[in-house]
Amino acid sequence: MIYEVRTYDIKPHSLAEVEKRFGEAYEHRKKLSPLAAFWHTEIGPLNQIIHVWPYQDLEERARIRAAAVKDPNWPPKIREFIVNQRSEIFIPLSVSPELKPGKMGPCFEMRTYKLASGAEVPKLVKLWERGIPERTKFSPLCAAWISEFGALNRFVHIWPYKSVDERNEIRKKAQATGMWPPSVLAKKEGLPPYEIITQENKILMPSAFSPLQ
Repeated sequence: MIYEVRTYDIKPHSLAEVEKRFGEAYEHRKKLSPLAAFWHTEIGPLNQIIHVWPYQDLEERARIRAAAVKDPNWPPKIREFIVNQRSEIFIPLSVSPELKPGKMGPCFEMRTYKLASGAEVPKLVKLWERGIPERTKFSPLCAAWISEFGALNRFVHIWPYKSVDERNEIRKKAQATGMWPPSVLAKKEGLPPYEIITQENKILMPSAFSPLQ
């Protein structure tokens, strides 16, 4: 399984119209393959939409996208509102659940880390496999992915919450265990930490047509 994450920066005050047009076009596109999620930013870099498409592999992605552009209703007619576009392909960690339709949020925290080049990914995987069982006692993990194409050495993890207040409470409880975050776990158990170059954090809200709410 791979996930294509498409991030579009859009013009201020255009979100309502962009989501309306995208939702209408998606009624045609979903006949070929479904979205996993569609979000817009609430906190962090504003005026962004993020749509996530699951595929079995790159071959399936290419086949479906080639079929989709033959439909006059796709892509959605939102070009006039787009300022910038970015597409990335991610591979899930073994601890990452499959994104399925359902209610998990409605508040989603997306954390993106740029890792140092080299052997940082194996270090990250080991720490997450060790620490995630304790962390998910407090709230479920939505996704944990490593970039394969696009910006390299990027790690994305997504957490669903009922509200920002719940997010703050759960993070405090997880930190109190001494098993989270992974940097604390690494020091506690003498495991090599992974080096993070940059971090970005976003609070996302789902659109009305997003399969994941």
